[in-house]
Amino acid sequence: MGEYSFSIFPNENFLDLRLYQYGWEQCAPLHSFGPFVRNHYLFHYVISGQGILDADGEDGATRRYELDQGQGFLICPGQVTTYCADRARPWKYVWLEFDGLRAQEFLQRAGLSIAQPIYAPRDAQLGEEVRDEMLYIANSQELSPLHLIGHLCLFLDRLILSSAIHRDARAAQLRDFYIQEAVTYMEQHYQRDLTVEEVADVCRLNRSYFSKLFREEMGCPPQEFLIRLRLAKAAEMMRTSRASIGGIAAMCGYANQLHFSRAFKKRYGISPRHWRDQERAKPKKED
Repeated sequence: MGEYSFSIFPNENFLDLRLYQYGWEQCAPLHSFGPFVRNHYLFHYVISGQGILDADGEDGATRRYELDQGQGFLICPGQVTTYCADRARPWKYVWLEFDGLRAQEFLQRAGLSIAQPIYAPRDAQLGEEVRDEMLYIANSQELSPLHLIGHLCLFLDRLILSSAIHRDARAAQLRDFYIQEAVTYMEQHYQRDLTVEEVADVCRLNRSYFSKLFREEMGCPPQEFLIRLRLAKAAEMMRTSRASIGGIAAMCGYANQLHFSRAFKKRYGISPRHWRDQERAKPKKED
């Protein structure tokens, strides 16, 4: 067993971006992890050494990637992966597990996805800035959650700017404007029956073009984003209020509690009641 550091992020109410776990590890020769499936995004940056990633693609076929110092790899939610340190030069890596409503969007801007999981910097110094932001988070578990979320944003900013396959933000400015309009409108009206047509009309775009644009920018259809938004808001309410689950479902746009429970379980893996019981059983964080 090699040296390592591991931390779990406190339970805080962040919707756009949220940390779950983070740390670093100097692996022993041939140390491996998997096959395993993650519930959230997991990004590793290789500080030194070498290793191999075996990852299932969108078509279910497993692909092998060889990684070296200065590279990184993304694991997506629901993806089966195994990764293994080299025998002669076992890798040391730093990693962040995160998610949120905007996580997929920012990763796509960096050019990273289940189809393209390998990160390579276009400049070595820029890659080191990504590494340094990740190490800062991994070594700063005593700092406030808000402080660490700020550095998660800085990490993603460095990742996008440094990636050799990142998208040109200037070319996407008008597209980003439309998407921001759509997201803001959904955040303001998610409580009621909201259709894709209505959101497209607000953006003054044809429905089919709007849906295509939204999927390209956000990594999911607008209806799926709206479901994620409603469920994230519901989870926040279950954590912070005493309202009934049926009442919370109605406040988040679900007239039918059964439909809400099915959607929640599909997203979080357990029923709303079980999830709330787990949250209540967790020890309270002292100030």
